[in-house]
Amino acid sequence: MKEKKIEFEYEVYDSIGELNEEDAWLLNEARSVTEQAYAPYSNFHVGAVAMLANGEVVAGTNQENASYPVGICAERVLLGSVATLHPNVQVKSIAISYNSDEVKSDHPISPCGMCRQSLLEYETRLKKPIRLILGGMEGKIFIISSAGLLLPFAF
Repeated sequence: MKEKKIEFEYEVYDSIGELNEEDAWLLNEARSVTEQAYAPYSNFHVGAVAMLANGEVVAGTNQENASYPVGICAERVLLGSVATLHPNVQVKSIAISYNSDEVKSDHPISPCGMCRQSLLEYETRLKKPIRLILGGMEGKIFIISSAGLLLPFAF
């Protein structure tokens, strides 16, 4: 038997005030766009905003549906929009935030498994890492240098 270990490093900031100007702006945009989410069932509104290599900014929000599996996460809405509007343009960074009436939005959340696979596939397709900026409406913020780090055993 052989044992192996998987580790990765990420940055932790105590508040948005510690971020550089571009990252803070992107996270504020993600916080703001949560208002556009359609989440009448979970009341968990997620916003994702990408900064592209060409300077364009694209946003996505989660879109729920009464037929539960039909809903789609903010990250995948965002990637679909980027791929359609700006094909083959690198996604430099994505800020992801959330707001909810039922849980306090004071800590980072990370993408679900399907979104992790989608983010990794987008990185692989363009051969460029996607930085993730993860934070709630307040509190700590995590920055991960590559979305692929979240899914070490990808398809």
